[in-house]
Amino acid sequence: MPFLKSDIVQIFLFIDIPTFMNVSWQIVRFELKETFSIAYGNYSHREALIITLDHKGVSGYGECTAIDYYNIKLEDFVIKLNSIKTLIDNHQIIYPTVFYDFLLTLELPSFLRSALDCGYWDLYGKLENKSFLELNTIEINKLPESSITISVASVEDQIKKIETSNWSKFKVKCNHFDKKAIQKLVALDKNIALDSNGSFTPEDCIWLQNEVVSSQFSYIEQPMKPDNYSVLDCNLYANWMADEDCQDNINLLTLQPHYSSINIKLVKCGGLTPALHLIKEARALNFKLMIGCMTESTIGISAGAVLAPLVDYADLDGANLIANDIANGSRVVNGKIQVEDKPGLGISIL
Repeated sequence: MPFLKSDIVQIFLFIDIPTFMNVSWQIVRFELKETFSIAYGNYSHREALIITLDHKGVSGYGECTAIDYYNIKLEDFVIKLNSIKTLIDNHQIIYPTVFYDFLLTLELPSFLRSALDCGYWDLYGKLENKSFLELNTIEINKLPESSITISVASVEDQIKKIETSNWSKFKVKCNHFDKKAIQKLVALDKNIALDSNGSFTPEDCIWLQNEVVSSQFSYIEQPMKPDNYSVLDCNLYANWMADEDCQDNINLLTLQPHYSSINIKLVKCGGLTPALHLIKEARALNFKLMIGCMTESTIGISAGAVLAPLVDYADLDGANLIANDIANGSRVVNGKIQVEDKPGLGISIL
């Protein structure tokens, strides 16, 4: 018996027709507004890998940055992308958490996995005409203010930058421990955090956590090099915050006796999908949370900004540090986070 035209239409409607995408990438050099100095070195620019996931003219964007002190080389990522491009291009567009399971099978470094995961959330939301917040039922009740990073310099120069800034929260970089500098920073009566990038010694940390002065800093981030936190006591005066000690596949239970807070960076945990899981797990263990960033464009900052409603602290100043941003999206203006409510992550290229 032949099919009627109406039967063919009905059959067609019930067939799950796969839709695919195209992945492309480029390496972009971002010039910094001023030299960025931290314990690891001095930087006048950053290079970033920009991922584009496209379906029928709709594009999602992700980003990861080259970091020499983590041995993150974008050229290695390009080689990997060339080897997996066909797998990504031929993958059906499905819900982002399921797509992330696919990414895990590719055994990618967390930085590259994050760029692909964030780009996919951006694409998927745009195709569904829903923002990341809508897709994950995240309400914006209150947003933390972002800090602005104050580079390593003499404490006098750092204080001058703080006093002339329009921001109200500051993260001061250190490359060694200096009691006099700490006393001068505390005397400012400003909202200040310290970030030593692992430059303090165990003796420095023992002194800090036993002195009430350390409680006047909103947090003290990554005081020592990774895996050297055994002397840290989360029950004393310092609000120790893990950064390099909180990366991909971290067991938070091992950090719990030592750190009160963790810095969640998307590139370090592998993207938005694992970050959502990490936030839930960390809350269950009573950690305070910060959403952080690398020195990256509005692409990376827009990805981080959608998690700001779920955390206690924010350090999303990356796009404010570069002179040649390439995108529109969520913005941070003098510390105030303005989350873009457009579909996906709300990212568009300039």
